Amino acid sequence: PLGDRPALLHELGLVTLHTLMRIFIDFFPILLFFAAYKLHDWFGVGKDEAIYLGTQVLMGATVVQMALIYWIDKKLTALQKITLVMILVFGGITLALHDKRFIMWKPTVLYAGMAIALAIAIWGMKNNFLKSILGTHLELPDAVWHKLNVAWVAYTAFMSISNAYVVMYYSEDAWANFKIWGYVFPLAFLIGQGIFIAPHLKADNPTDNKPSP
Repeated sequence: PLGDRPALLHELGLVTLHTLMRIFIDFFPILLFFAAYKLHDWFGVGKDEAIYLGTQVLMGATVVQMALIYWIDKKLTALQKITLVMILVFGGITLALHDKRFIMWKPTVLYAGMAIALAIAIWGMKNNFLKSILGTHLELPDAVWHKLNVAWVAYTAFMSISNAYVVMYYSEDAWANFKIWGYVFPLAFLIGQGIFIAPHLKADNPTDNKPSP
């Protein structure tokens, strides 16, 4: 989890110390989930119950994660709020019904919702969602904003389908492992976007403002 980690702003920039810190904040709930799942014996929990232990840890870690983000940014974005609510709701249903399918399918539902919302905004409503929330922070040509929005549609659709594929065709253990190594996708997406937008960013000191020799 890339993930709102707004939440999208640090994913649109180049890799800096601030970005690396945000990546760590994004990553540690999944890391703690994975650790709790794999080290379930340390907590006196059997293999069949490991995913429920991991779900509890994930829910608690996500609350801490959002508290940290709020402390740093003084606010939570809509995407971060949605992510928090979905983890708490899907995690709560998973624990209440003792049905692991809910927490396993949560990423697919979240990413699919994002992909659909972004697609409707840009092609149905002719509104570039990314530009509307980040335009005050980044000055980019409209064509670049359009490509970024399309890239986000493709990325979120890919992440949704990838999770669904692993859930349907692989074991619970394989899905838990995918939560870790699958983080390479948002990292690659982050770096790729940074490289893509870098040439289009306006310089802080444009040549027009330089004194004449």
